[in-house]
This record gives sequence, structure tokens and C-alpha cells, in this order.
Amino acid sequence: MNAALEIAARDLRRMFAGPLAWSALALMQLVLGLFFFLTFLWDFGHKQALLVGAKSSFGITAYVAAPLFKTAALLMMLLLPVLSMRTLAEERRNGTMALLLSSPVSMSAIVIGKYLSLLAFMALMTLMVSLMPLSLALGGTIDFGLITSAMLGLFLSLATFSAAGVYASSLTNQPGAAAVATLAILLTLWFAHTSSTGAEGSAAHLLQWLSLTRHVDALMLGVFSSVDVAYFLILIAPFLVFAVRRLD
Repeated sequence: MNAALEIAARDLRRMFAGPLAWSALALMQLVLGLFFFLTFLWDFGHKQALLVGAKSSFGITAYVAAPLFKTAALLMMLLLPVLSMRTLAEERRNGTMALLLSSPVSMSAIVIGKYLSLLAFMALMTLMVSLMPLSLALGGTIDFGLITSAMLGLFLSLATFSAAGVYASSLTNQPGAAAVATLAILLTLWFAHTSSTGAEGSAAHLLQWLSLTRHVDALMLGVFSSVDVAYFLILIAPFLVFAVRRLD
């Protein structure tokens, strides 16, 4: 475990030593800030009178925070392949993978270390995104339970994206190809429920269960279920195991 942590710390330092990580953080905050103020918050302000009078009105947390976290997950699905493509593919392309393999470090430690570095970055991203809806507490009452559930949904989504990215990066020594493969995997999982319309019986139920959207939406709306949490863990573990087997 110590070796995995050392690899994670090294990769995290290398990530922030270049402009890519800082650019990703700045871009996400800029785009999400525009969505937050100019779309969700502005729309809520205009519809507040109608929402108050409605029988099943939404509070500001459900109307503003939940869509913001969902938008963050969608944006990171497009951005993460660029971050994850370098984890293993670039090591193999540059020849530095041979140094790792010749050191007294197991394959699993290499994969877990690479994954933990991405996971730490995703945790930072989740925290920064959460500051926007949490700032609403300065001017009103917010549902902290819903925000906590949405934060968990976003973090688990990003953790799954990262695991898929590490696996795709283990398949090739070309970072660009790894990015395309990661995006293909994520899009397949995200839109799996759309394929269930042409299926019947158990096949339709399986495609609906495999869809990331179904489980993400539940957590984003504050509906916490151990089934949804288990779904993400069930996806993460095989991706990491497959990456280890690929290196073997």
C-alpha cells in the first residue's frame, strides 16, 4: 500500500507541475459558474413566485444544486479522458513503464497508485464544485442532506470515470487512443438505458441497471440507496482488476 501511495503522490505532483490540471480546474469552475449564475440561479429567481404557489414546489437546493452537479458530471465525462489518458499509456510510450516494472512494486500497486492520483484530483474537483451550491446558505436555507447526496453522486461518478480511464490507458501506448476508448466506455455506460427500449424482459432490466444515468439521478435528487452506491463499486473494481491483468 505504501508503494501505491508513493506512486499516487508522484503522479499528483507531476499532474500539478504542468498546466493541464490547473487548466482543467479553471475551465470547470468557469463553465459551471456560468451555468450556476446565468442559468440555474437566474431561472430560479424568475420562477420563484410560481414555485412558491405550486403544490409541489421545488426548493432552491433541488432547483439549482441538483442540476449543477449533474452538469458537472457530464462535463467531467468529456474532460476526464484527457486527464486519464496519460496514467499508463504515456508511461509505456516514454519507456518509463520499464522502470516501474523493474522496481520492487507489484502490478496492483502501480494501478492503484495511478488510480488514487486521479481520485484525489476528482475529490478536489468535487469540493470546488460544491462551494457554489453551499454559498446559497449565505442568503437562505438550503437542504444540506440533498447537497451531501449530490456530492456523493458526483464523486462516485468521477471515481467510476477514473477507473475506466485507467483501464483504457492500460490497453495502448498511445494517449490519444486511450482518451477515445475512455470516452467510448463512458458514453456506453451513460446512455445504456436508451438501448433498453428495443429490448425485452431481463435484457431491458439489465441495460437499465447498467445505465450510469439512473443511479446518478437518484443521488443527485437526494435519494440515497445502498444499491446505487454498490453499483459504482461494482463497476470500479472490475476496471482496476482488468487493468492489472492487462499489465500482467
